[in-house]
Amino acid sequence: MNTPEQWAAWARAPRTIVAGEEPGVKAMPAMLRRRAGFLGKMALEVAYQCLDGRGDIPTVFCSRHGDVARAVELLSDLARGEALSPTAFGMAVHNAIPGLFTIARGDRANHIALASGAATVEHAVIEACGLLADGAPAVLLIACDCPLPEVFAPFEDCEEQPFAWAWLVTAGGGEALSLSWSASDEAPAGDMPGGLQVAAFHLGGVRSMERCDGRLRWRWSREA
Repeated sequence: MNTPEQWAAWARAPRTIVAGEEPGVKAMPAMLRRRAGFLGKMALEVAYQCLDGRGDIPTVFCSRHGDVARAVELLSDLARGEALSPTAFGMAVHNAIPGLFTIARGDRANHIALASGAATVEHAVIEACGLLADGAPAVLLIACDCPLPEVFAPFEDCEEQPFAWAWLVTAGGGEALSLSWSASDEAPAGDMPGGLQVAAFHLGGVRSMERCDGRLRWRWSREA
């Protein structure tokens, strides 16, 4: 799914997303683009489209798992006693993707990379709001994830799927959303990852949505 129309149709009738071809990320120089894997190229593509040439905007990058497939490959090499690739290691860390984005654009605005379990997107929104409160005129929020490697299958609590989306978050103007939370030990529910649940809410037009992460109950609302 690449177009707003395709995403809107998915939000009306969500289905399991299957990985297709890697995004082209034509806006990024080829030498840097080659360093990114499938997850990174998805995230970079939506980031470029969302900013549309604008600069000096801080970035909050969030991914529950990051490029865990690359990390597993490195750990497997280590277990076999093989030498590790510095480049592969550099791209396996959580802030590699937003770092690559800022290098390619020569952008000196700060970026934050975070992972907060099932509530990763919610914590990214809180970070973005903090930057707005600190004076940033806008914040680029990137959310992405991919299916986990087979070794982690017994630990999955949802049907992991490949996705990436980006928001340009501003204070006031445009569509207003509110996010609140309360204590709850209810386990996460639903087959979709949290990032896709939030995307479905945002695109689907419903007034509110609640979801739990095992520690907190999060309430999204258009009644800001």
